[in-house]
Amino acid sequence: MGASSPASGSGRLFTFGLVASWYSSNIGVLLLNKYLLSNYGFRYPIFLTMCHMTACSLFSYASVAWLKLVPLQTVRSRIQFLKIAALSLVFCFSVVSGNVSLKYLPVSFNQAVGATTPFFTAVFAYFMTVKRESWITYFTLVPVVTGVIIASGGEPSFHLFGFLMCIGATAARALKSVLQGILLSSEGEKLNSMNLLLYMAPMAVFFLLPATIFMEENVLGITLALAKEDKKIIWYLLFNSSLAYFVNLTNFLVTKHTSALTLQVLGNAKGAVAVVISILIFRNPVSVTGMFGYTLTVIGVILYSESKKRNK
Repeated sequence: MGASSPASGSGRLFTFGLVASWYSSNIGVLLLNKYLLSNYGFRYPIFLTMCHMTACSLFSYASVAWLKLVPLQTVRSRIQFLKIAALSLVFCFSVVSGNVSLKYLPVSFNQAVGATTPFFTAVFAYFMTVKRESWITYFTLVPVVTGVIIASGGEPSFHLFGFLMCIGATAARALKSVLQGILLSSEGEKLNSMNLLLYMAPMAVFFLLPATIFMEENVLGITLALAKEDKKIIWYLLFNSSLAYFVNLTNFLVTKHTSALTLQVLGNAKGAVAVVISILIFRNPVSVTGMFGYTLTVIGVILYSESKKRNK
């Protein structure tokens, strides 16, 4: 047996570092959102999302235009611009709804509902495209939905509005992925995730600014007044917003250096890890029924992923 080369060893170490960064940023931004919106008392989810999108706009420009991490892909037509704007609007709704739900729901239940994304993706793909899955693939969605119904019944901190917002966020996330496949399907219009974020993030700021002004009145003044009492809020917002960009960057890098399938597997495990960490940090009550429901949903998601892979 030959010894592995230093290059392959450093390659494995690099991949491990990427995966660790992906986990840290994904779970970190989720927990910090929850802390700010629920525990800290910063009850402005639209403004928080706008901060995220502003950071994504600035960092995306720096990464693509200055650092040239990926080649710049230009928007070639007005139609393509409008398609990206439509995706950005759905993206905004998804992120804002997800953040609103964190005001009312524990992270553990938020992740259980979020795990139903494949169900909504399958439903939207069925009605919006000619693509059909095998009956076995659709059958695997039964435990996905059943698990969330069980988890909802057994959730000690259940909140109807928070639950509806979380469902809305999950459905919008699925709708965005299906729409992206439809709208940007031609070779001339396809954008990699870094370039798509470069165009979507500033559009999102444009959409979120009036929503913030009308729905979260004087939020900037309130934030500045809060900063005079506790300067940590500024650092929380800056760090949280930077992490939001880092989530997108590590998503892209993990997919580039491994595969989309690896990212999917990591995503299935991430929810469970986030649930455990959030329970340890926030000490929210959990029930055996709730955990059974969540476990059933995760098993359904794994079966769905396996079924799709085999039927390709």
